[in-house]
Amino acid sequence: MVRIFVNGQEKTRQISDWKIRKFPQKGLFLTCFFPSGKSYSRPLCECEVIPKEIHENKLLAKKDSCTFSNVERVEVYGKKYGVVQYPGNETACLMNMSDIRLVDKTAIKSGDTFKYFVSVAQCRVEQAKREKDKGIANNVVKQLEALPEHAGTVLSAYCNGLNSSRDNSDPLLFPFGINESQMAAVARVFSSQVSIIEGPPGTGKTQTILNILANILMRGETVAILSNNNTAVENIYEKLEQNGLDYLVARLGSKDKREAFFMGQQPLREQRLHEGPNLTQVDEEVTQLKALLEARNSVAGLQAEIDELTIEQRHLLQWQADNLDANSLSLSSQTLQKYRLTTKQHLDLMAYLTLLGDKPLRLKDRIALWLNFRIFRTGSINRPEKRQAFMDALQRRYYECALSEKKEALEACETLLERGHFDELLARVTESSMACLKAELSRRNWPAELYTSKTYRNQMDGFLRRYPIVGSSTHSIVNSLKKGTILDYVIIDEASQQDIVPGILALGCARNLVIVGDRKQLPPVFTPTGLAAPDTRYDCDSLSLLDSCLQVFGDQVPVTLLKEHYRCHPRIIQFCNQQFYDNQLIPMTRDAGEEVLRLIVTAKGNHSRGYLNQRELDSLTQVLAQGEASMWDEARSRGFIAPYNAQVDLSKSRLSDDFVKATTHKFQGRECDEIVFSTVLDKKSSNQRNLNFVDDPHLVNVAVSRAKQMFTLVTGEDVFSTSNGPIAALIRYIEYYAEAGSQIYQSPVVSAFDLLYSEYDRSLESLNARLRKSDSNYKSEQIVAQILRECLLSKQFESITFHREIALNQLVSRGNIALTESERGFMQGRSRCDFVLYYRVGKKPLAVIEVDGASHAAPQQREWDALKNSILQKGGLPLLRLNTVDSHIEAKIKHFIQSAIGSVLPDTDQADITSKPSQSDIGSRHENNVSVSVLSTEI
Repeated sequence: MVRIFVNGQEKTRQISDWKIRKFPQKGLFLTCFFPSGKSYSRPLCECEVIPKEIHENKLLAKKDSCTFSNVERVEVYGKKYGVVQYPGNETACLMNMSDIRLVDKTAIKSGDTFKYFVSVAQCRVEQAKREKDKGIANNVVKQLEALPEHAGTVLSAYCNGLNSSRDNSDPLLFPFGINESQMAAVARVFSSQVSIIEGPPGTGKTQTILNILANILMRGETVAILSNNNTAVENIYEKLEQNGLDYLVARLGSKDKREAFFMGQQPLREQRLHEGPNLTQVDEEVTQLKALLEARNSVAGLQAEIDELTIEQRHLLQWQADNLDANSLSLSSQTLQKYRLTTKQHLDLMAYLTLLGDKPLRLKDRIALWLNFRIFRTGSINRPEKRQAFMDALQRRYYECALSEKKEALEACETLLERGHFDELLARVTESSMACLKAELSRRNWPAELYTSKTYRNQMDGFLRRYPIVGSSTHSIVNSLKKGTILDYVIIDEASQQDIVPGILALGCARNLVIVGDRKQLPPVFTPTGLAAPDTRYDCDSLSLLDSCLQVFGDQVPVTLLKEHYRCHPRIIQFCNQQFYDNQLIPMTRDAGEEVLRLIVTAKGNHSRGYLNQRELDSLTQVLAQGEASMWDEARSRGFIAPYNAQVDLSKSRLSDDFVKATTHKFQGRECDEIVFSTVLDKKSSNQRNLNFVDDPHLVNVAVSRAKQMFTLVTGEDVFSTSNGPIAALIRYIEYYAEAGSQIYQSPVVSAFDLLYSEYDRSLESLNARLRKSDSNYKSEQIVAQILRECLLSKQFESITFHREIALNQLVSRGNIALTESERGFMQGRSRCDFVLYYRVGKKPLAVIEVDGASHAAPQQREWDALKNSILQKGGLPLLRLNTVDSHIEAKIKHFIQSAIGSVLPDTDQADITSKPSQSDIGSRHENNVSVSVLSTEI
């Protein structure tokens, strides 16, 4: 009850109503209304209203507004009127309490955790080397400062480690399709302030997010969908557009993207009233569907188990055929049918007989055999050799029984789905959900005005009614909204790749959070700050936002794993499933016996140089060029993945343009029909420090799961065997499931330079025996000398000879060509050419061959090589550089010599030639026939 006092006298019983009003130049007055119709007003300072409440340091928002402002003081009179004092404004505002909301402010900004986040952001400003990066980092600092101090935001919950539950009584709809784990994920989003969805590759993360968006729209709420992976967000935009819902999305983010969005903004077309079922009707269909979704998963799971058992059975039968004699195979598995053993009993019996070993049967053994397995006559197992034959037949019978049981269960589930008309029901739920959503949206009163990038923040409430879905990056979300704006939800996709800072910017802009990611894929690339976190759960140097939230909230937060996998061929995704996901994934694709796994193993030797491995690319292109090229379907998309930029850069000159070429980190979130993964490293001890980087489970998981229909691994022999990590497991997996010869290739690409290594292909033994130590102190030059010697025995080259270690200044005359100062200085030095080809008659030099070892990757050596290249070009001498990682050395030398002598005019006396063809002429032919290595040490 409200009591009114004027000048100390209570007027409550005498008046019928009261108001507080504000008059210009006069201030606040209390007006009393009497039953007679009369009224009088007195300055509010002369009156007293009970109850009177005083609120300080609060946030205020108008009714139905999402934007909150700081207020210093609010005096609430009779719970009816509020006198509001804003910071820096001496004049108070009078507001109806029914038109405003007051919320508590949080103290997190003064806490150690938030201060640590600010310190991290400031440190990254200092660490930024490029002006662009420094600007982005500075922007994050400013946005952190601008975050509203709203106690109800997710950021407050995160910093305090407290997650709140939500009322989830409203029915849900699924207009974008649904499966069992997606249904659970959507339901949990609306039952908790924070929810986490773990989405392994190909499990429908986008579809799940779209269904979450649909239910947020049904509730009339606002949401931001954020990711630093443009592909992930673009997929969501595309699906919304396909379903005519893109008009609900404001694609904001960076300044350029905001400008582009508003420039392309179109007036909202007049909304046609849609008819559709109500939410209750849709919920009834969803309830019917829910019972069948489990059966559909069972069908997929059983089919995967049948495929696995079939392969195991094939390996068993092959092993027995190769290793057992006729006596061991004499007992048919069919003779064991009389015992009528279950699948489990087959396993138990094998275990029992294994424990018996060669021991004779005792009475208690006979009793146990009868009681547990109904085996009364034991003549077939009373001697060791009979017992072993029985065991072999028992193994064969086990697979027959297991496959029979699985197929019966599969048939029962398929019958249940057929009787429940699953496909029709799923389509009906999807269609009715979409119709219900569009009907609800068509009934709303949408703002008609257009907004601009300069004005939309001043009309934020209307803007969010018009565009309830905001798209942005985490780096820009605060800038995209009016200061103090709090959305209902924020969804962060690819959160496993999201840094904590700036990820927490999104948490400060919303009341509820949905985190979507996959801890088994690549985390962000951390730039260490060296700052100590106040709590290890918030450590920005080692945790992604997903990892941090899992540690902060623990058991308070619901975590849903999306299990149903739709992208990859079952044989591809099953490696990831077995190796990384504890067999929790359910492949929904079917295995029709396609060849989908390839293994290409390079020849023995240390072939990597500075984060690239030319031999792996040579081996791949050799397979492509052979008859096995039919394994590649050029109509399908193809991708080449490597751990290092240097290998990717080299692949651009070796593989056709239809290959998408990128590092594993850059390929995350993408997919191709066919994927090639090059591991780059060899067995050199210097590579061991990089082994953990390449053999990282997250990296291997991403590489394999990019392939939809075919995966090829290109690697060196035994490089990863000692570490026994995921790549070794991947090699074992391919060897188990693929067919040697048709899917497993021991690369035929062998180089003469492989003799430089302690291990090399046996085919090189003959060449190794012919090498002459007198040719050079370096084995690489011994190899080239011997190849040259044998090559020049050919009749077509009988006019040519070669010499070693010829001084550069003896080949090129400084007086006849224009040299730079650097080139002249280099000519005065002791530079020599490894091999110089001469015409036997006339002693004229024809061409130069250089042998480049690993040292030629050094910057100084590359500078010297460039000078030598230029001088030889100006002198008209063709040059072939052979890198010690090159393949096809003999062919390259032969083609080079043919190219060089092909420049000489026919029927002309070689001794009379006074002019030589330009280096560019020979070089152009040389480039068409010989691939040149490009070295790079960039990662």
